[in-house]
Amino acid sequence: MNASDQRLAAGALSVPEETIVEACGDPPLPELGIIEQVWETDPIAPADVGTHAARAVESLPLADVPEGGEVALGVGSRGIANLPDIVAGVVDAVSDAGYEPFVFPAMGSHGGATGGGQRTMLNELGVTESAIGCEIRSSMDVVEVGRTPDRNVPVVADDTAVAADAIIPINRIKPHTDFDGPVESGLSKMLVIGMGKQRGAQIAHKWAVDWSFRRMIPEITGQLLEELPIVGGVAIVEDQHDETTLIEGVPPSGFLDREAELLETAYEKMPTLPFENLDLVIFDRQGKEISGQGLDTNVIGRRPFSINEPAPETPDIKRIYTRGLTEKTHGNAMGVGSADVIHENIIAELDAQTSLINALTASTIRGVKLPPVVETDRAGIVAALSTIGVVDTGTVRVLRAADTMHLHRLYASPALVEAARGREDLRVVEEPSPIEFDDGRFVAPPLRE
Repeated sequence: MNASDQRLAAGALSVPEETIVEACGDPPLPELGIIEQVWETDPIAPADVGTHAARAVESLPLADVPEGGEVALGVGSRGIANLPDIVAGVVDAVSDAGYEPFVFPAMGSHGGATGGGQRTMLNELGVTESAIGCEIRSSMDVVEVGRTPDRNVPVVADDTAVAADAIIPINRIKPHTDFDGPVESGLSKMLVIGMGKQRGAQIAHKWAVDWSFRRMIPEITGQLLEELPIVGGVAIVEDQHDETTLIEGVPPSGFLDREAELLETAYEKMPTLPFENLDLVIFDRQGKEISGQGLDTNVIGRRPFSINEPAPETPDIKRIYTRGLTEKTHGNAMGVGSADVIHENIIAELDAQTSLINALTASTIRGVKLPPVVETDRAGIVAALSTIGVVDTGTVRVLRAADTMHLHRLYASPALVEAARGREDLRVVEEPSPIEFDDGRFVAPPLRE
């Protein structure tokens, strides 16, 4: 379907503003000011991340790797700050130690579940052969390296990585969107699901229905550490501004214990919404580089697609309106069903095949269910606020954010601006003023981080 046909399809699904107003009335909308979260951070200077990455490698036990041996570096998670420089630093350290590094995509089924697609994704992340200084080997082929003792589940891994003399995954440690556990997103998950390619990701998600990720990932990680020449990993932790704050080499013995400690640090530094109870949150965009579920479930307090996992306790958001997809998500609208209302731009930009492949692999087909579609921002706000009961513009609690990753600056309704005045972790940047629309679309400029 070409762009013109996609726009026509979006128009066929979306409800006009006049229809929404006719059904809901034409209520006054709250004014919006701008508030800012106050965070104390200590990021690594971008010019220094390569040096920190090299030091992380130097701390790993490489003595048993044969001289001149091949070292497979697993890379593939989106949205990691300074990723090309971090990978280049790892490559330099491995090369300086006398080994031959190469990068392989460790990203499960992403990139359309093709070797070429995964190479393209790495290139779009800035991880090109010229940028990192080594070869990239991209294939979807896997080999079975064992079976779990209790359930006889196949354990598979990228065949190019298995054939190497050593394996080092490079990944960010962060809370996962689908489950809570001692380890979540990070080195262990990259080994189990990312290095397992499409087949491994599908096996893991199918078995998670009965087994659960919190038990599966540690068990299979232990088995992979026994069967494969994994000499450690390079762990990354980011701060509230999504800047690199820590790069650490984690030896095989620390993949579970040390990773669990780093996860606690990542939770402490994770950006969140500054209020627990909200009537409406407007997100300008969602995307896979923002979160695996488009909108981070830990930020929105909703986990409607997870496999046998409870939702986070907070925040409690009555309505979510999402306005569009990021360019880097390439039409993957996984998690779009987290919203209550969406703008027709999402339909116009959605790649149904990519979204469905992701949902099928993750066994979460509800993740791509479409909420009601509206043709304008004004219609989205009216539809959302008209379904939460009686609304007073002076007391209604409304936030607008760029996305679930960038939460430094937020548009806020008068009630929330007043609440911010009495808090040390918030500051008021602009006083509330009426929302302006141009042909139903927000006039206000985007939030500056």
